[in-house]
Amino acid sequence: MTASDQTSLALVTGAARGIGLATTRRFLADGWRVWMVDNDGDELTKAQADLDGTVMTVTDVSDPDQVAALMADVTAQEGGLNALINNAGLADFGPIEETNFARWRKVMATNLDGVFLMSQAATPLLKARQGAIVNIASISGLRASTLRVAYGTSKAGVIQLTLQQAVELGEYGVRANCVCPGPVRTKLAMAVHSPEIIAAYHDAIPLNRYGQETEIANAIVFLASPEASFITGQTLSVDGGFEATGVGLPALRTSAGDGS
Repeated sequence: MTASDQTSLALVTGAARGIGLATTRRFLADGWRVWMVDNDGDELTKAQADLDGTVMTVTDVSDPDQVAALMADVTAQEGGLNALINNAGLADFGPIEETNFARWRKVMATNLDGVFLMSQAATPLLKARQGAIVNIASISGLRASTLRVAYGTSKAGVIQLTLQQAVELGEYGVRANCVCPGPVRTKLAMAVHSPEIIAAYHDAIPLNRYGQETEIANAIVFLASPEASFITGQTLSVDGGFEATGVGLPALRTSAGDGS
């Protein structure tokens, strides 16, 4: 079964906004059907209003009972799943000394526990169609940065969990890959990033700009599609080259470009 059959089914968490909504739109453009999952019912209702070919369900991915109920519904109505996109995430930035255990656990519950719970519950559905898992981590899971002790650690965990999934589920024809977005021009990012932060990111990224939500969505849908049928256990940074600059200073790149 392929996306061209217009019967391939994807389930996208965190689908009410941002990368999740962009990914939903891209799946629909490619002829897939999509179950849109989010814990924000109001935003999800707004997002889904003009999207034909979607099913909306309000679910907290960190709650095992809610995840079980969701997958029971998918099983009853669909019988299988071609792609699970674990995109739901929580951003919480602060110094280590100010990150109390409650904040730490809240981040882990959604960003890491949620990926585990959703993937585990969806495994029988994915086996039924030899489907794919695409987990959304972050460049913060690959390179450390200030104020990201919980967020970065949770995303590093997602990367390792992806490897475990790929190794264990591969014999059933189920693929698992991970996308690590770099800085993305979302409404939230633009609201909280000062002009100084924006300029610093532009300097640190070889392509000298933020990514677009649609660019992340393109990578996600590719990895979920039959076109990526022999790709599993991989982590793809969609970051404009940001990870590659870990040992380089923007000022040195500029000087080199000037020939000095």
